[in-house]
Amino acid sequence: MFPRYLMVPLLVMIAILLARLCDAGCGYEAIFNFGDSNSDTGGFWWAFPDAPPPNGMTYFKHPVGRASDGRLMIDFIAERIGVPYVSPYLKSIGSDYRHGANFATLASTALIPETSLFVSGLSPFALPIQLNQMKHFKAQVHELYSKGSSNLPPPDIFGKSLYTFYIGQNDFTSNLPKYGINGVRKTLPKVISQITSTIKELHGLGGRTFLVQNLAPIGCYPAFLVQLPHSENDIDEFGCLISYNKAVVEYNNMLHEALLQTRQQLLDAKVIYADSHKALLDLFQHPTSHGLKYGTLACCGNGGGSYNFNPQVFCGNNKIVNGQNVTASACSDPGKYVSWDGVHVTEAASKIIVDKILGGGFTDPPFEIRCS
Repeated sequence: MFPRYLMVPLLVMIAILLARLCDAGCGYEAIFNFGDSNSDTGGFWWAFPDAPPPNGMTYFKHPVGRASDGRLMIDFIAERIGVPYVSPYLKSIGSDYRHGANFATLASTALIPETSLFVSGLSPFALPIQLNQMKHFKAQVHELYSKGSSNLPPPDIFGKSLYTFYIGQNDFTSNLPKYGINGVRKTLPKVISQITSTIKELHGLGGRTFLVQNLAPIGCYPAFLVQLPHSENDIDEFGCLISYNKAVVEYNNMLHEALLQTRQQLLDAKVIYADSHKALLDLFQHPTSHGLKYGTLACCGNGGGSYNFNPQVFCGNNKIVNGQNVTASACSDPGKYVSWDGVHVTEAASKIIVDKILGGGFTDPPFEIRCS
């Protein structure tokens, strides 16, 4: 038995350790995710069935609704916390929501789109819709859990969960052809306002920890290097578009400041800015420093050359182009690439990014997850 004079210091040490474990992620029992294709684990596929191979080839060995050769960042975050991969909210068969739900869908925007999916290509499940789905989910948990539902979490789960956001890229890129880069800049404050207002509503539902990833350096993506108008002077030493990446940095700075203000308004919550942009930009610029080989070259695509991206034939599809049957197929070694299909990153890149943003130095305030 410990002497009394050692008990108080011991209890203090235990309290500090428990607090650190909680900060490290061990205290989170579920993930509720909001986003687009960068974190969609199959929601869009269940709503609009179409997920052709070679998607999923590396880890799952078959398509599972992820726009990648394998796991996404949200999957690696789940592994870090020690919970199963998060089921898509729209998955009607075989879902398990005991450890959260994923409301993200491919082509989603933070703002409600002005046109339909079949006109613009944007998902109808924008962030306000995802928030409404979350509200409905919580209501169903409170109604059905006590009745013995086996695939739902307990009603107290919402205060023990990590709420993750990776959205805004489609708001940025979808408007570029119509408004140009300067026009898009004017819409960005609305995007950020939608994200922060959603955090506040989720806080009202019981959420207390929010991890928000910033916007990726789209000027390094093969698809945008092929499709966006630019001059040779707009390409930096790493082969990325200077003007577009500069606009992304402006957005990220605004997002950072807005999240700081939100944190000051929600004093009992953790509102965390995750600089995945910094981590991904380093991969594009220095792939070999991270065990990769190719930065701005897509693994799954068509056309070869510097980017291997053909906007007429997307990854896993084939099409008659100029009288010829053209197929966008995958490379044999996606683990050497940053870009999977010209728009999304590979499993290898996703793991490196998560290791960085949850390993220290890439979040404000500091937020590390070291247990699983």
